[in-house]
Amino acid sequence: MGVDYYNILKVNRNATEEDLKKSYKRLAMRWHPDKNPDLKKREAEAKFKQISEAYDVLSDPQKRQIYDTYGEEALKDNIPPPPSGVSTHYRYHPRDADDIFAEFFGGSDGIGGGRSRAFGESFSKHFHSDSAGQPHRKIPPVEKNLPTSLEELYSGSKRKMKISRTVIDAYSKPTTVEEILIIDIKPGWKKGTKITFPKKGNQDPGTIAGDLIFLVDEKPHAVYTRDGNDLLVNQKISLLDALTGKTLNLTTLDGRHLTIPVINIVKPGDEMVIENEGMPISKEPGKKGNLRIKFDVKFPSKLTAEQKSDLRRALGRS
Repeated sequence: MGVDYYNILKVNRNATEEDLKKSYKRLAMRWHPDKNPDLKKREAEAKFKQISEAYDVLSDPQKRQIYDTYGEEALKDNIPPPPSGVSTHYRYHPRDADDIFAEFFGGSDGIGGGRSRAFGESFSKHFHSDSAGQPHRKIPPVEKNLPTSLEELYSGSKRKMKISRTVIDAYSKPTTVEEILIIDIKPGWKKGTKITFPKKGNQDPGTIAGDLIFLVDEKPHAVYTRDGNDLLVNQKISLLDALTGKTLNLTTLDGRHLTIPVINIVKPGDEMVIENEGMPISKEPGKKGNLRIKFDVKFPSKLTAEQKSDLRRALGRS
């Protein structure tokens, strides 16, 4: 028989006209292309047209009789001799899917088979309004923290997040679904950055699903502190090293090893700046902030008389 129109409309072969209408309305509302922006448009359009074609054939007594007797190919090719009660002048003329939809949900010109004058307005009314004609409200967005390490924010990473949410199914019943969302963390993102997944929040009957928003939150780091696009590191240094010099060894957030010679005399509160070793600047690819090393000079708690004498001599005092 080819295409199974009964299966497409989810009805049995003894379905009444009322059964066909009820099933068509439910399926057409579910599969209309304008209600499925997240699906591939061609897929939704094909499904919608298939549903409309099935209703067109099964709701027309002549078409249904030929289909039941000879099958879909014969119906469309006008091949079979007409069965009892079917006009010999019968020819298959498929109806437009939008015309059928408009007859159910308004917007037709009032003439049988006529095209919709305001199909877009009709669709918007039925898909985005409740039975009283009031626009559907959108559920407020759900915000969730996304704890992120400095290493991830430095190099970028991909996160897989499993979510569970409530949606309204094709039968207008709340149901719980689980999904895996991919979050692509970009190098240089800052605390408070929002990642929005439209309509991935919860949904109540008669509403539009809310958005799901993840807020980037920086985890504390054992060595570095972020200041805008700069990285700060506190370095303790002895008075001797502050006066005579020292070589610092640091491991960057992407695992590189920096060797930093300290040549000049370091005073308490001094800061050394290493350019282009800070955080990536997300809006300026290839550029980074600075690494700022803040020195904490440790003074000895006490000195012997001999040490004091040596210091005076070394520093030029008698």
